[in-house]
Amino acid sequence: MSAPPERPAVRVTLGQLVVGADRRANRDVARDVLRRAARVHADLVVLPEYASAYDTHGVGAALAEPLDGPFVTMLREEAARSGAAVLAGTTLPADGDDPRAVNAVVAVDGTGALAGVYRKVHLYDAFGQRESDRLAPGPADADPLVLDVAGLRLGVMTCYDLRFPESARRLVDAGARALVVPAAWADGRLKAMHWRTLAVARAIECTSVVVAVGQAGRGVVGRSLVVGPDGVVGLELDDQPQVRTVDLDVVALDEVRAQNPSLANRRYAVVPRP
Repeated sequence: MSAPPERPAVRVTLGQLVVGADRRANRDVARDVLRRAARVHADLVVLPEYASAYDTHGVGAALAEPLDGPFVTMLREEAARSGAAVLAGTTLPADGDDPRAVNAVVAVDGTGALAGVYRKVHLYDAFGQRESDRLAPGPADADPLVLDVAGLRLGVMTCYDLRFPESARRLVDAGARALVVPAAWADGRLKAMHWRTLAVARAIECTSVVVAVGQAGRGVVGRSLVVGPDGVVGLELDDQPQVRTVDLDVVALDEVRAQNPSLANRRYAVVPRP
């Protein structure tokens, strides 16, 4: 009796990292994750928000570097070497005379090409924080960042965006079947519960896989997780730095969407606010 055919899967490596202000050290840590992912033949590597550099007191222009700087250049070189796509948080200089920086996620495809940049729309002006004092928001009407990896279309948002279901819906409208959320989710009362609950909610309401990768370390919760389109949590880490690899079952995703056609049954669309 012949073995059943293998189900299509997309292999994803999650790097839950401790990130500091030493950019060279951060590059070394990120490079190690990318090379570990190459050894297990990952299709995609996801690093957290602010993977290039982080300050627990707030990230601003002092930690920014351009897209042709050392961090993104390293990502592109490693992607070209391994064939794995990369999604990673970084900080870019703002445009023009704006003294602030931009919180961004860069997408690098498996050839090493820069496939896109998402500039964070929802800044973390909440829970006593004022991210907008140091960072400029991305335009709400910018095209969504979506990336095709091994036949699966991924949509990208970051951290505080997870609290806004419209962000996820807009990515789904652009064809995303999995949502990738690099984050440095601030710790505090109920915050770890919010992180988990919101990731599960976005998965269920969008019938999409959610890959939420958080920073570990002081002041952030870690607790990266992968949620199926039915809301079942398939992987959940604790608050310590870890690197884990999972296979996303593409057939299961199709089956859930066939059984629960809530996206097709919607009566409202998402319209960006000025």
